[in-house]
Amino acid sequence: MKIDYNTTIELISGRLIDLSEFRGKVLLICNTASHCGYTPQYAELEQLYRSHKEKGLEILGFPCNQFGRQEPGTGVEIMEFCQRHYDVSFQMCAKVRVNGQREHPLFHQLKQSRRGFLGTRRIMWNFTKFLVGRQGDVLARFGSRRSPSTLIKKIDTALRD
Repeated sequence: MKIDYNTTIELISGRLIDLSEFRGKVLLICNTASHCGYTPQYAELEQLYRSHKEKGLEILGFPCNQFGRQEPGTGVEIMEFCQRHYDVSFQMCAKVRVNGQREHPLFHQLKQSRRGFLGTRRIMWNFTKFLVGRQGDVLARFGSRRSPSTLIKKIDTALRD
């Protein structure tokens, strides 16, 4: 299954864009949280972004407060935290829900395309990552424990395709 490039996302700045702005790019999409044991993954995500953006990688971080209320801040507070502690320069989006009735349509698409641990569609925790190829195919899903630095080979393969 492919993502729908007509899907609208809201950037953390409040600007609305369509995913079509990322057509032809490899996407790593991640639900994030600032007060989580996995929050240091921001540093590895940023390192991946800086080393691969010229090759066509885009990273989209989607703050989410559904897991242990570990992302309570406003968009401004989240962005300040990310820049101050991790010098984040990849695209951060507005806070979303990734599960349930009001889940963001993009996460609905991602979960329908790739199941998680034991076949579940639900996202179980912060820092679940989805790799999307240049043509919009959802190539892989990685759980929270999977460190972004371990995804380099898969990202490089996607960038070559």
